[in-house]
Amino acid sequence: MVEPAETADVPEIKRVLLTGATGFVGRYVLRELVDRGYTAVCLVRDRSRLAAAGRNLDGSRIAGVVGGLFDRGAFRDAAAQSDAAIHLVGVIMENRRRGQTFDRIHRCGTSAAVEAIAEAGIRRYVHMSALGTRPDAVAEYHRTKHAAEECVRNSGLDWTIFQPSVIHGYDGEFMELMKAFACDLVPPVVPYFGSGEHRVQPVSVRDVAFCFVEALARHGTIGQTYAVGGPRAYSWKELYAVCRRLIPNARKWKPVVSMPVPLARLIAATLMRTPLVPGRLKFNDDQVQMSQEDGVCSVEPVESAFGIKLRDFEGELASYAELIA
Repeated sequence: MVEPAETADVPEIKRVLLTGATGFVGRYVLRELVDRGYTAVCLVRDRSRLAAAGRNLDGSRIAGVVGGLFDRGAFRDAAAQSDAAIHLVGVIMENRRRGQTFDRIHRCGTSAAVEAIAEAGIRRYVHMSALGTRPDAVAEYHRTKHAAEECVRNSGLDWTIFQPSVIHGYDGEFMELMKAFACDLVPPVVPYFGSGEHRVQPVSVRDVAFCFVEALARHGTIGQTYAVGGPRAYSWKELYAVCRRLIPNARKWKPVVSMPVPLARLIAATLMRTPLVPGRLKFNDDQVQMSQEDGVCSVEPVESAFGIKLRDFEGELASYAELIA
């Protein structure tokens, strides 16, 4: 492993390269950067989406560079304009026809990002990973996230890695799914995989965004990996119950039922790969397998390192439930 560089003479950070700025977490990180006086240099494929993400923000603090992860020229251009970098890009669903596989986006994409950033002389780098990441994980999603982490750790950059649990917010994919389960006629049941007893710690997207940006100003976080979860762990069955209770117009009559894991994996490999299922309801084999292990962590290291109190899931959900799309 390559150790992070000495940081006695750390250059002032004013401009931050941001990947994934138009995604769910990226929109909140973008706002956090701008609100705190940084200029965000965003590598994006679509300027119109960046304009939408930056609506109501100080546009003078948002710069767009058009290009993708593997557009070396665009990445180098964005890096040349920046003093630090935050890399958020990842996928939870593969799209092989578009070349969006876990390995290509997580491992190869991170390698491309680290290379461009290092070539530009940037030292400070903050990376999005995932809770449960490890080399022997059952899911390829977690294995490729681990491979990306190793790329970062061996980069020689002044890195910080975050491993969030399920990230929630009114405009995120997770809460969109929860609303569909709670309110829509399709599906006619609220399904969970297996026993539904494995636990997760949903964490507010606002807390995640704060930590990513705050890390830039905290030199003590260099060379550290932080698991990030909310203050309470919920089983999947408990999580569904909370969402049905707090989301307006939930259909309380919809039964909450178990889908046996072998059946779920079969459906993931067949029906879920067809256009018959709406995108918000699709799941893959990795998600089925990841649901069969706990995704929990201690909140003390993050709260101590960043001087925050992580937001309670139920309180946050109650505050934005009316806004869920």
